[in-house]
Amino acid sequence: MTSNRNRLGGPALLALLACLPLLAIPVPGVLPGYTYEPGTLQLLALCWLTAALALSYHLLFGVAGLMSFGHALYFAAGIYGLAIVLDRTDVPLLPAAALVLVGGVALAFVVGAVSLRVTGISFAMVTLAFAQAGNVLVRRDQGDLTGGEEGLALATDGVPAALVGVVNTRNLYWVALAVLLVVYLVVLWIERSRAGHVAAAVRENEVRVRIIGGRPYLTKLVVFVLAASLATVVGMAYLLLQSGASPATSTADFTLTLLVMVVLGGVGSRWGAVVGAVLYTLLDQRLAELAHSEAVAGLPAVLRIPLSEPMFLLGTCFVLVVLFLPGGLAGAAQRLAARRRPADGPPGGGSADPAPGRTAPEGAAA
Repeated sequence: MTSNRNRLGGPALLALLACLPLLAIPVPGVLPGYTYEPGTLQLLALCWLTAALALSYHLLFGVAGLMSFGHALYFAAGIYGLAIVLDRTDVPLLPAAALVLVGGVALAFVVGAVSLRVTGISFAMVTLAFAQAGNVLVRRDQGDLTGGEEGLALATDGVPAALVGVVNTRNLYWVALAVLLVVYLVVLWIERSRAGHVAAAVRENEVRVRIIGGRPYLTKLVVFVLAASLATVVGMAYLLLQSGASPATSTADFTLTLLVMVVLGGVGSRWGAVVGAVLYTLLDQRLAELAHSEAVAGLPAVLRIPLSEPMFLLGTCFVLVVLFLPGGLAGAAQRLAARRRPADGPPGGGSADPAPGRTAPEGAAA
């Protein structure tokens, strides 16, 4: 019965999310208005795209154990690649997106082939170097392609009219939700595939995989390229939603934000990555209003100064989760469910909880 509820819960939730633009549901303090209003749909669509991007980073970090500091490079490649192709050519949206995706795959293959020659913190530093190089190219506006610090506006000539303008925010919301669904299904398929199981084994003990005849380097490269390709796809959808490209999306800070989302939700959990990303995005958007509200302005200086900084509030929430919820939000949910169903535990009285600091990946083979 529990399995049937889990199977039905996902489609039911998806159907509800798809119907939100047709409903007038207020969520005071969380959403800026009713769910059918453009501002609310814009925020929710941003949540879905951020969740999809966090899922791509989960594939890299949670599944393969590769802590990259340059994942934003491929997200920015999707954003700027599509913006440049649409701006400089007359290619329609879908062929342009396919062209950019091929470029993103090629970029990821080259960067991954070089970066994966080293491991651990060295790998993280190499990916950081590539990301910083990409950020420098974007900001210097070589050949007047990227718009420099001002960014690059979306050229709408090759974009369908149904995806342009505030009046079509509902359509962009559905596009963002579809991207999240596709990314989730792809990540699920990869995790349950032979390559996904080998990647998980490499994460736990690379030497043992090599001894039994496995090819850790090739496995990690495949996962690296797939994760980067998904980030490129999300970047293209982000360009349509935001109607422009910004250099902030190519910084290493943006990758660190993804890392915070994954850790907040629970490393190794797909749903954890989604929940962590949505929660972080909502807090990032809504805490800014709280920080500048009259309630905070009327507090004593010792409280008003730190509370007027949204990043301080986000950082505090993150610290509290790390200290008191090992395994993130997904780990806390699993432990709560285990306490409510003690009879459903594994035979022999063993604990069903994952190891501290990491939630058990969904769909992993026993």
